[in-house]
Amino acid sequence: MAKFALLLLFLIFFARQGEGHDECKVSKCMEKGPPIRFPFWLKNGSQPVSLPRHHRYPEFELTCDKRNQTVLELPNSVHLLVKKINYTSQSIQLYDGEGCLPRQLINLTLSASSFYFTQCENEISMDDYALYNCTSESNRDLYYFIPCLSTVPGYQIYAVDSLHPNFQLVSCTKIRNFTSSLPLYIFVSQSDDLVLYWLEPNSQICEPQSNNHSTGHADIQCFHMPKTTKGSSKKLVATAIVISLFLILALVLVVLYRVYSSNKMLEGDEVKIEKFLDDYRALKPSRYSYADIKKITNQFKDKLGEGGYGIVFKGKLSNEIFVAVKVLNDSIGNGEEFINEVGTMGRIHHVNVVRLVGFCADGSRRALVYEFCPNDSLEKFIFSEDHKNHFLGWEKLQDIALGIAKGIEYLHQGCDQRILHFDIKPHNILLDHNFNPKVSDFGLAKLCSKDQSAVSMTTARGTMGYIAPEVFSRNFGNVSYKSDVYSFGMLLLEMVGGRKNIDVKVGNTSQTYFPKWIYNRLNQGEELGMINIEKEEHAKVAEKLAIVGLRCIQWYPMDRPSMKVVVQMLEKEGNNLSMPPNPFASATEMNTSSIKPARAFNRELVVILE
Repeated sequence: MAKFALLLLFLIFFARQGEGHDECKVSKCMEKGPPIRFPFWLKNGSQPVSLPRHHRYPEFELTCDKRNQTVLELPNSVHLLVKKINYTSQSIQLYDGEGCLPRQLINLTLSASSFYFTQCENEISMDDYALYNCTSESNRDLYYFIPCLSTVPGYQIYAVDSLHPNFQLVSCTKIRNFTSSLPLYIFVSQSDDLVLYWLEPNSQICEPQSNNHSTGHADIQCFHMPKTTKGSSKKLVATAIVISLFLILALVLVVLYRVYSSNKMLEGDEVKIEKFLDDYRALKPSRYSYADIKKITNQFKDKLGEGGYGIVFKGKLSNEIFVAVKVLNDSIGNGEEFINEVGTMGRIHHVNVVRLVGFCADGSRRALVYEFCPNDSLEKFIFSEDHKNHFLGWEKLQDIALGIAKGIEYLHQGCDQRILHFDIKPHNILLDHNFNPKVSDFGLAKLCSKDQSAVSMTTARGTMGYIAPEVFSRNFGNVSYKSDVYSFGMLLLEMVGGRKNIDVKVGNTSQTYFPKWIYNRLNQGEELGMINIEKEEHAKVAEKLAIVGLRCIQWYPMDRPSMKVVVQMLEKEGNNLSMPPNPFASATEMNTSSIKPARAFNRELVVILE
């Protein structure tokens, strides 16, 4: 028994030494970068270089960016640069390369992560607080100013105790509530550094030999087998026997302890894993079989709509979660549309972009599963003949316009690659239970680099009436993200007029063109005269939406604003936007004397010859 224990001791020792050697192997992105070893591992492209496969924890994966800086990805696609890693205290020091840590972390959640925050003694503590966007200052004793989030002139971002009874909400809009999910000091410390800690896995396999105080890092060296000298064999055998007897006793105690605690440990691990998988499933679209799709839609019982792309059915994932399932037709082109939609929407997470819950690719059968928006599309409300019962109100129309603009701005600037939608129209704007808009239908979308000024297209994409001129002819300029700006401008004008800009019912040789009528009215200082305008505030909203829309439909792409500027114009208080240049200067001037308000007299607009 003693010999067996002695053999077991040496086998374990050598196995652990070889294992530790792999784990302690140090990698770096650059010479002066932080040393990377267990539990972290470095992955460049598809070649991990610092850790054997069975010891690669996904949360501890590090990458090198184009500048050879070390990058850690946290939940919700938060990417931060690594400044230091302290393997003794098991902490990692991170920072934002653009100097605004709060902007990166505003959507971060570590509930299912191995990393956690810790708070020092003198740091600000507030369990329940909210971020507000304000246009005027309030009592400074009640809030904390966050400079790097306050980038728009005239607007300031503050963190405020949500339960404070004396805080005045004048000229302030709440952005988001926080209840201990993100410590307040992250926003108000004015520091670009963030320190996170981890408990497991334990990094003490590699021990620091000496401390380098100038850098704050520890020189790492792994344990190795001690060398024996001549004449010491007898002492070594005696020592080994004593150790083996001690090991047997320790082994018995360990077994008893493991049996006692294994159930509790497994129970805790299962809870942690389940929570992680729930969070992961919320971020990644799931793949369903066609049998799953039939079960979700209750055998395709509740039909929501139908179009050239296929049929949309209402479905249910659980008693509380409803979805919209788009079953694609077996027609030519569905393959490209399906790949576009899944490939594009699988990486998008924004409140104003519809979320792709899952997809089905079962043989030739393809379907897309989206979050369900119970109020249908914007088209239902702005083109309805029953204006009195379906009109949303000018304040809500302004909120919807701003939400759509933010969604498109996110597609253009918020993702790793710029996403061009190419089919912005009321039918593709869905409204959730609170009438918040969500951009949908990415079947015609294209991906391109953010520094790419133009994209190549072999055929025109989009819907007649919303397609930018350059998509038809390159004589007007290159196709770019400004093409989406044009489509959004046409959508805005339709929201103002409560009708389609181009009336295709008047025949093949002529069109009723509402945008030119709006421009002439505003340019001559006349009121738009729409029905449902009952207050001066309503008229100002309609005029602002119209002016922004006219700026977006300028003939040449370089004359149109970016979506970031469009958002700023829509958020601007008051009605002091200047009139844009005439987008129709090259067309024959039309006689506006007989034109009536669009909502009341849709059929009496002047017909403009092509």
